[in-house]
Amino acid sequence: MSDTPANRATPTPPGPRPPRGPAPWLLVAAAMFAIAWGGNEFTPLLVMYKSHGLSAAAVDFLLFAYVVGIVPALLVGGPLSDRYGRRALMLPAPFIAMLGSLILAFGASSFSLLFAGRVCSGIALGLTMAVGSSWVKELSDAPYDRVADGVGARRGAMSLTAGFSLGAALAGVLAQWAPWPTHLAYLVNVAITIPGAVLQFSAPETVTARAGGRLRDDLRIPAARHRRFLLVVLPVAPWVFGVAACAYAVLPTLIAPRLHGDPIAFSALACMVCLGCGLGAQSVARRLDKPGTIRAAVVALTLVAVGMALASVAAGSLTVPLVLLAALVLGAAYGTALIAGLQEIGRIAGPTDLAGLTAVFYGLTYIGFAVPVVLTLLNATMPALTFPVLLGIGAAAAVVCIGVVAFGARRTPLTGPPTAVEETTAAH
Repeated sequence: MSDTPANRATPTPPGPRPPRGPAPWLLVAAAMFAIAWGGNEFTPLLVMYKSHGLSAAAVDFLLFAYVVGIVPALLVGGPLSDRYGRRALMLPAPFIAMLGSLILAFGASSFSLLFAGRVCSGIALGLTMAVGSSWVKELSDAPYDRVADGVGARRGAMSLTAGFSLGAALAGVLAQWAPWPTHLAYLVNVAITIPGAVLQFSAPETVTARAGGRLRDDLRIPAARHRRFLLVVLPVAPWVFGVAACAYAVLPTLIAPRLHGDPIAFSALACMVCLGCGLGAQSVARRLDKPGTIRAAVVALTLVAVGMALASVAAGSLTVPLVLLAALVLGAAYGTALIAGLQEIGRIAGPTDLAGLTAVFYGLTYIGFAVPVVLTLLNATMPALTFPVLLGIGAAAAVVCIGVVAFGARRTPLTGPPTAVEETTAAH
């Protein structure tokens, strides 16, 4: 199906950058940081909710539940922002995030309310990842800013990762030692989201909205059918949050019965180790990346394989040092895979497809959040598939993905944005 670029948003000639005040990209990044904070504050509280009577499968399902909000928001918000502009889609996101945190704060005793809160958090995060990331990237280009190629994508990714990491760490600390353990972390998130919600109203629009055409045409992303996307990006994408979920959801839950003191705080520590290492790895990954090669993708998948192998050993021994070591390597894999994918997206996407293709990529990354519930269900139905065995299978799958990426690189060399989208394979 052909694209209809006339009906999509195109870059608008921006005015001169204001001489004073924060850089325009920071105005959006502040909102992204706060929304990511709210999106991940639930993670270290998994142990707490299980201790309050929710089953392991129910809690793992709630972890995955915000994907129900994320994926539609990604797939609809990204393409629509390419047509109608970034502001129209991104400005509501912090307010949806605050609604989600308020529902979670006051719905701790209700599975239905927890589910609804997680979905609201997911919708906000989906809009942020697709629209906010594209907006920050565009605000990092001239004349708003003048930085090296790839810095804009890294700014967006690091804003998200910083929010994910600090949100999880503080939520765990508050739930472990502060009063109102099921309420306070979420209320703190509401407080820090308000400034970000206000600041982004001052950020300039970077695309010109266009009217006319059919809505369904806006939702098609022809670049997602590019062979480079299917053979190089797709094998990496689900590992981004798949390895992160293993580090801060699977392993802390397994070791919790052996921690007699502070299991919630330890879960927060595992989150901080994983995501903090991921944040540092993103800076390194950008230096590894080179247009036309698969260096960053191969390094990412190699780290995935090593990290999953360490996670398998840690799940068998259940010692604190091994769990934290596995979380560290899995965090490096997460950060490297995220940047490798985003850098490829920036080269594959045409001028009208950036937010849309970013949305597809992030939607695929969030498949990884199904890992904890899938592992739990497999272990429950087939006890022979222990967690060490399942995580070992994951390590072997990552090695297979390296072969797929190597094959894809030979079939689809790419040194810059494509001049035409390959139509031979449909992505969705």
